Amino acid sequence: MAPVRVARAFRLPIITAMTALALSGCVHSGSPVANTQPRSDLDAMAYGQPAYYPAPVAGAAPPANSGGAIAALNASLSARRRAYAQPQPAQYAPPQAAYAAAPMPVAYDSSYRLDAGDRLRVVVYGQEGLTNTYAIDAGGSITMPLIGSVPARGRTPAGLAAEITGRLRNGYIREPSVAVEIESYRPFFILGEVAAPGQYPYVPNMSVESAVAIAGGFSPRAKRDQVTLTHTDSSGSTRYVVPLGTAISPGDTVLVGERWF
Repeated sequence: MAPVRVARAFRLPIITAMTALALSGCVHSGSPVANTQPRSDLDAMAYGQPAYYPAPVAGAAPPANSGGAIAALNASLSARRRAYAQPQPAQYAPPQAAYAAAPMPVAYDSSYRLDAGDRLRVVVYGQEGLTNTYAIDAGGSITMPLIGSVPARGRTPAGLAAEITGRLRNGYIREPSVAVEIESYRPFFILGEVAAPGQYPYVPNMSVESAVAIAGGFSPRAKRDQVTLTHTDSSGSTRYVVPLGTAISPGDTVLVGERWF
Protein backbone atom coordinates (compact mmCIF):
# COMPACT_ATOMS: atom_id res chain seq x y z
CA MET A 1 0.00 0.00 0.00
CA ALA A 2 2.98 2.34 0.47
CA PRO A 3 3.76 2.70 -3.27
CA VAL A 4 0.16 3.66 -4.05
CA ARG A 5 0.23 6.50 -1.53
CA VAL A 6 3.41 7.96 -3.06
CA ALA A 7 1.91 8.05 -6.60
CA ARG A 8 -1.17 9.85 -5.40
CA ALA A 9 0.96 12.38 -3.56
CA PHE A 10 2.76 13.44 -6.78
CA ARG A 11 -0.32 13.44 -9.07
CA LEU A 12 -1.54 16.96 -8.20
CA PRO A 13 1.79 18.76 -8.81
CA ILE A 14 2.24 16.97 -12.13
CA ILE A 15 -1.26 17.96 -13.35
CA THR A 16 -0.64 21.55 -12.27
CA ALA A 17 2.67 21.69 -14.17
CA MET A 18 1.16 20.20 -17.34
CA THR A 19 -1.73 22.68 -17.20
CA ALA A 20 0.69 25.61 -16.90
CA LEU A 21 2.73 24.36 -19.85
CA ALA A 22 -0.39 24.01 -21.97
CA LEU A 23 -1.58 27.51 -21.14
CA SER A 24 1.88 28.92 -21.88
CA GLY A 25 1.90 27.29 -25.28
CA CYS A 26 -1.54 28.69 -26.11
CA VAL A 27 -0.47 32.17 -25.18
CA HIS A 28 2.70 32.16 -27.28
CA SER A 29 1.01 30.54 -30.29
CA GLY A 30 -1.48 33.44 -30.71
CA SER A 31 -0.70 36.63 -32.70
CA PRO A 32 0.40 39.68 -30.71
CA VAL A 33 -2.15 42.38 -30.04
CA ALA A 34 -1.47 45.74 -31.73
CA ASN A 35 -0.82 48.55 -29.36
CA THR A 36 -2.52 51.16 -31.53
CA GLN A 37 -5.99 51.47 -33.01
CA PRO A 38 -6.33 51.33 -36.83
CA ARG A 39 -6.71 54.76 -38.42
CA SER A 40 -9.88 55.74 -40.28
CA ASP A 41 -9.28 56.69 -43.95
CA LEU A 42 -11.51 59.77 -43.60
CA ASP A 43 -9.46 60.94 -40.59
CA ALA A 44 -6.26 60.43 -42.55
CA MET A 45 -7.56 62.48 -45.47
CA ALA A 46 -8.68 65.28 -43.15
CA TYR A 47 -5.72 65.43 -40.77
CA GLY A 48 -2.89 63.57 -42.49
CA GLN A 49 -0.95 60.56 -41.16
CA PRO A 50 -0.30 60.76 -37.36
CA ALA A 51 3.13 60.05 -35.95
CA TYR A 52 1.95 57.01 -33.98
CA TYR A 53 0.44 55.30 -36.99
CA PRO A 54 2.55 52.25 -37.93
CA ALA A 55 4.33 52.34 -41.30
CA PRO A 56 2.78 50.04 -43.94
CA VAL A 57 4.49 46.68 -44.34
CA ALA A 58 5.73 45.87 -47.85
CA GLY A 59 3.65 43.21 -49.50
CA ALA A 60 0.87 43.46 -46.96
CA ALA A 61 -2.71 43.30 -48.19
CA PRO A 62 -4.60 46.61 -48.32
CA PRO A 63 -7.14 47.31 -45.60
CA ALA A 64 -10.72 46.25 -46.09
CA ASN A 65 -12.04 49.79 -46.68
CA SER A 66 -9.41 50.72 -49.33
CA GLY A 67 -11.79 50.36 -52.26
CA GLY A 68 -15.05 51.96 -53.32
CA ALA A 69 -16.06 55.57 -52.65
CA ILE A 70 -13.41 56.22 -49.99
CA ALA A 71 -10.61 55.14 -52.36
CA ALA A 72 -11.99 57.40 -55.11
CA LEU A 73 -12.20 60.34 -52.70
CA ASN A 74 -8.68 59.68 -51.50
CA ALA A 75 -7.36 59.62 -55.09
CA SER A 76 -9.17 62.89 -55.86
CA LEU A 77 -7.68 64.62 -52.82
CA SER A 78 -4.21 63.36 -53.71
CA ALA A 79 -4.57 64.76 -57.23
CA ARG A 80 -5.60 68.14 -55.81
CA ARG A 81 -2.61 68.19 -53.46
CA ARG A 82 -0.29 67.51 -56.41
CA ALA A 83 -1.94 70.28 -58.43
CA TYR A 84 -1.61 72.80 -55.59
CA ALA A 85 2.03 71.81 -55.13
CA GLN A 86 2.87 72.99 -58.66
CA PRO A 87 4.29 76.55 -58.90
CA GLN A 88 1.69 79.17 -59.77
CA PRO A 89 2.34 82.31 -61.84
CA ALA A 90 3.17 85.41 -59.84
CA GLN A 91 0.17 87.31 -61.13
CA TYR A 92 -2.81 86.27 -63.19
CA ALA A 93 -3.23 88.42 -66.27
CA PRO A 94 -6.75 88.24 -67.71
CA PRO A 95 -6.92 87.99 -71.50
CA GLN A 96 -7.19 91.32 -73.20
CA ALA A 97 -10.29 91.81 -75.28
CA ALA A 98 -9.67 92.86 -78.77
CA TYR A 99 -11.63 95.71 -80.11
CA ALA A 100 -11.91 96.76 -83.74
CA ALA A 101 -10.68 100.28 -84.33
CA ALA A 102 -13.33 102.70 -85.50
CA PRO A 103 -12.81 104.00 -89.03
CA MET A 104 -11.14 107.40 -89.01
CA PRO A 105 -12.22 110.16 -91.40
CA VAL A 106 -9.80 110.83 -94.22
CA ALA A 107 -7.48 113.81 -94.10
CA TYR A 108 -8.51 116.70 -96.31
CA ASP A 109 -7.46 120.18 -97.23
CA SER A 110 -9.41 122.82 -95.33
CA SER A 111 -9.91 124.67 -98.62
CA TYR A 112 -11.38 121.61 -100.35
CA ARG A 113 -14.67 122.34 -102.12
CA LEU A 114 -17.45 119.82 -101.68
CA ASP A 115 -19.42 118.40 -104.58
CA ALA A 116 -21.80 115.61 -105.53
CA GLY A 117 -20.55 112.18 -104.51
CA ASP A 118 -18.73 113.26 -101.35
CA ARG A 119 -19.85 111.50 -98.16
CA LEU A 120 -19.84 113.65 -95.03
CA ARG A 121 -19.95 112.88 -91.33
CA VAL A 122 -22.03 115.61 -89.68
CA VAL A 123 -21.78 115.70 -85.88
CA VAL A 124 -24.25 117.80 -83.87
CA TYR A 125 -23.02 117.50 -80.29
CA GLY A 126 -25.66 116.25 -77.88
CA GLN A 127 -28.13 115.48 -80.71
CA GLU A 128 -27.93 111.82 -81.70
CA GLY A 129 -30.90 112.15 -84.02
CA LEU A 130 -29.05 114.69 -86.16
CA THR A 131 -25.55 113.17 -86.06
CA ASN A 132 -25.19 110.92 -89.09
CA THR A 133 -23.44 110.28 -92.41
CA TYR A 134 -24.85 112.21 -95.36
CA ALA A 135 -24.03 111.92 -99.07
CA ILE A 136 -24.12 114.96 -101.32
CA ASP A 137 -26.70 114.20 -103.99
CA ALA A 138 -26.58 115.05 -107.68
CA GLY A 139 -28.12 118.43 -106.93
CA GLY A 140 -25.22 119.29 -104.63
CA SER A 141 -27.14 119.18 -101.32
CA ILE A 142 -27.55 117.06 -98.21
CA THR A 143 -30.88 116.46 -96.46
CA MET A 144 -31.02 116.54 -92.64
CA PRO A 145 -33.84 116.16 -90.11
CA LEU A 146 -35.55 119.38 -88.94
CA ILE A 147 -33.80 121.69 -91.42
CA GLY A 148 -34.28 119.70 -94.64
CA SER A 149 -32.07 120.30 -97.69
CA VAL A 150 -28.80 122.18 -97.16
CA PRO A 151 -26.69 123.24 -100.19
CA ALA A 152 -23.15 121.78 -99.99
CA ARG A 153 -21.67 122.09 -103.48
CA GLY A 154 -18.82 124.57 -103.61
CA ARG A 155 -18.64 124.95 -99.81
CA THR A 156 -15.74 123.97 -97.62
CA PRO A 157 -16.49 121.56 -94.72
CA ALA A 158 -16.18 124.47 -92.26
CA GLY A 159 -18.54 126.60 -94.37
CA LEU A 160 -21.13 123.82 -94.44
CA ALA A 161 -20.88 123.41 -90.66
CA ALA A 162 -21.54 127.13 -90.22
CA GLU A 163 -24.60 126.91 -92.51
CA ILE A 164 -26.04 123.98 -90.55
CA THR A 165 -25.37 125.77 -87.24
CA GLY A 166 -27.27 128.86 -88.38
CA ARG A 167 -30.27 126.85 -89.50
CA LEU A 168 -30.45 124.83 -86.28
CA ARG A 169 -30.19 127.96 -84.16
CA ASN A 170 -33.17 129.42 -86.01
CA GLY A 171 -35.93 127.97 -83.84
CA TYR A 172 -34.62 124.42 -83.19
CA ILE A 173 -31.57 124.35 -80.87
CA ARG A 174 -30.48 127.22 -78.65
CA GLU A 175 -26.68 126.86 -78.97
CA PRO A 176 -25.88 124.13 -81.51
CA SER A 177 -22.32 122.90 -81.99
CA VAL A 178 -21.70 121.33 -85.40
CA ALA A 179 -18.66 119.70 -87.04
CA VAL A 180 -18.42 118.38 -90.62
CA GLU A 181 -15.78 115.86 -91.72
CA ILE A 182 -15.24 114.13 -95.04
CA GLU A 183 -15.86 110.41 -94.62
CA SER A 184 -15.04 109.55 -98.24
CA TYR A 185 -14.32 111.58 -101.36
CA ARG A 186 -16.19 111.39 -104.61
CA PRO A 187 -14.50 108.98 -107.08
CA PHE A 188 -12.17 109.79 -109.95
CA PHE A 189 -12.34 108.36 -113.48
CA ILE A 190 -9.63 106.95 -115.72
CA LEU A 191 -10.21 106.16 -119.40
CA GLY A 192 -8.27 105.16 -122.49
CA GLU A 193 -5.24 102.91 -122.75
CA VAL A 194 -5.16 101.27 -119.31
CA ALA A 195 -5.81 97.67 -118.32
CA ALA A 196 -9.07 98.37 -116.42
CA PRO A 197 -10.62 101.77 -117.20
CA GLY A 198 -13.47 102.93 -114.99
CA GLN A 199 -14.43 104.70 -111.75
CA TYR A 200 -12.30 104.32 -108.60
CA PRO A 201 -12.37 105.69 -105.03
CA TYR A 202 -10.18 108.74 -104.58
CA VAL A 203 -7.26 108.58 -102.15
CA PRO A 204 -5.71 111.82 -100.82
CA ASN A 205 -2.48 112.96 -102.48
CA MET A 206 -3.01 110.88 -105.61
CA SER A 207 -1.07 111.55 -108.79
CA VAL A 208 -1.74 110.57 -112.39
CA GLU A 209 0.83 107.80 -112.08
CA SER A 210 -0.86 106.26 -109.02
CA ALA A 211 -4.23 106.49 -110.77
CA VAL A 212 -2.81 104.51 -113.71
CA ALA A 213 -1.44 101.92 -111.27
CA ILE A 214 -4.88 101.54 -109.62
CA ALA A 215 -6.36 100.93 -113.07
CA GLY A 216 -3.95 98.06 -113.72
CA GLY A 217 -1.23 99.93 -115.55
CA PHE A 218 -0.76 101.03 -119.16
CA SER A 219 -1.91 98.93 -122.07
CA PRO A 220 0.73 97.98 -124.69
CA ARG A 221 -0.39 100.84 -126.98
CA ALA A 222 -0.56 103.57 -124.29
CA LYS A 223 1.19 106.90 -124.58
CA ARG A 224 3.20 106.86 -121.37
CA ASP A 225 4.80 110.29 -121.11
CA GLN A 226 1.68 112.46 -120.69
CA VAL A 227 -2.10 112.26 -120.25
CA THR A 228 -5.11 114.50 -120.55
CA LEU A 229 -6.60 115.62 -117.22
CA THR A 230 -10.11 117.10 -116.94
CA HIS A 231 -10.84 119.04 -113.76
CA THR A 232 -14.32 120.26 -112.82
CA ASP A 233 -15.12 122.85 -110.14
CA SER A 234 -17.68 125.57 -109.47
CA SER A 235 -16.34 127.62 -112.38
CA GLY A 236 -16.72 124.76 -114.87
CA SER A 237 -14.54 122.10 -116.52
CA THR A 238 -10.96 122.60 -117.66
CA ARG A 239 -8.80 120.22 -119.67
CA TYR A 240 -4.99 120.02 -119.40
CA VAL A 241 -2.23 117.90 -120.91
CA VAL A 242 -0.02 116.99 -117.96
CA PRO A 243 2.90 114.68 -117.08
CA LEU A 244 2.50 111.57 -114.91
CA GLY A 245 3.56 113.29 -111.69
CA THR A 246 0.65 115.76 -111.70
CA ALA A 247 -1.68 115.61 -108.68
CA ILE A 248 -5.34 114.86 -109.28
CA SER A 249 -8.44 115.81 -107.28
CA PRO A 250 -11.70 114.03 -106.48
CA GLY A 251 -13.97 113.93 -109.52
CA ASP A 252 -11.14 114.41 -112.05
CA THR A 253 -11.03 112.39 -115.25
CA VAL A 254 -7.73 111.00 -116.54
CA LEU A 255 -7.53 110.08 -120.22
CA VAL A 256 -4.57 107.97 -121.35
CA GLY A 257 -4.04 108.42 -125.08
CA GLU A 258 -2.78 105.97 -127.71
CA ARG A 259 0.67 106.28 -129.21
CA TRP A 260 1.09 106.19 -133.00
CA PHE A 261 4.44 104.44 -133.27
